[in-house]
Amino acid sequence: MTAQQNTSLASFTGDAQPYGGGDPYADYRTADLPFTQYANLADRQLGAGVVAANDEFFAQRENLLVPGPAEFDPEHFGHKGKVMDGWETRRRRGVSAEHPWPTEEDHDWALIRLGAPGVIRGIVVDTAHFRGNYPQAVSVEGASVAGSPSPEELLADDVKWTTLVPRTPVGGHAANGFAVSTEQRFTHLRLKQHPDGGIARLRVHGEVVPDPAWLAALGTFDVVALENGGRVEDASNLFYSPATNTIQPGRSRKMDDGWETRRRRDRGNDWIQYRLVDRSQIRAIEIDTAYLKGNSAGWASVSVKDGEDGEWREALPRTRMQPDTNHRFVLPEAAVGTHARVDIFPDGGISRLRLFGTLTEDGAAHLAARHQELGG
Repeated sequence: MTAQQNTSLASFTGDAQPYGGGDPYADYRTADLPFTQYANLADRQLGAGVVAANDEFFAQRENLLVPGPAEFDPEHFGHKGKVMDGWETRRRRGVSAEHPWPTEEDHDWALIRLGAPGVIRGIVVDTAHFRGNYPQAVSVEGASVAGSPSPEELLADDVKWTTLVPRTPVGGHAANGFAVSTEQRFTHLRLKQHPDGGIARLRVHGEVVPDPAWLAALGTFDVVALENGGRVEDASNLFYSPATNTIQPGRSRKMDDGWETRRRRDRGNDWIQYRLVDRSQIRAIEIDTAYLKGNSAGWASVSVKDGEDGEWREALPRTRMQPDTNHRFVLPEAAVGTHARVDIFPDGGISRLRLFGTLTEDGAAHLAARHQELGG
């Protein structure tokens, strides 16, 4: 097991005050976590899952990856006690009446499969509503295992686990954030809580690093999709929903599952800038406005640039958008580049952007080299 440099951004320790009524988040402890600009690699929508845990007596392990903040109902009790929206284990005990306390080594664990393998930039261990029943400390390890390993295979002696968050004290009812600086591609995590307790949510922010062999086998694919390694670099407005929604898998399922901006009162327009998986040739475009009916973009255009210092070239001219509609466009010639930008006029939103194409020869070579460098 190899320890790597880690920086704790939020240093919360100790119990939160018992719930006193009113807004359960009123005294929630949090901090600015810069790495949350990266996508959540442990997103269920990407295919992430909690594949095993040694104990989940009070609350199920699957709650760790539920989207949205944890909920709290002070009057909700079940047959095993207080019902909590998180993962909570039973209280550990010692070996005898003379030694009733857990040992220093005692801990509970959960195995998490990332929805998309990648380089991790930061981790949030959220103990919302766990005020006196949170773990004393947590630690997180990462591993890179090909295929679809079982829990038994992940726990085998030959799997190398790298420490991403060393054993660190955490606070109750708090967003405990940890920056990670390990330049390595991971597929699975092992979350430990020392010695026991409850965690509401786990968020794993980072950059997707796809398997070049898989993309090569696909041939034509969505070169801006989050699961394939695309990412949002910037956006003009994030008032109602995050721009990353536009490159999530599948079609939007409701209005806030897309990107929507506030109403403009000037003569400007809104936009999102993306970085493609690598240098690509784009041959077809989809712009979907699903569930955006009275607030969809009026018009949209797509531009592409080649390299950080390249000039933007219009691939799809400004085109009328219809509400709640998937728009498809075959380009007359391939648009080659490393970045893309969608402009909407004047405001509103889109639910998804798809850019179908293939990697260029140098793009494929660069992606393969990075995948190998990161231990893929």
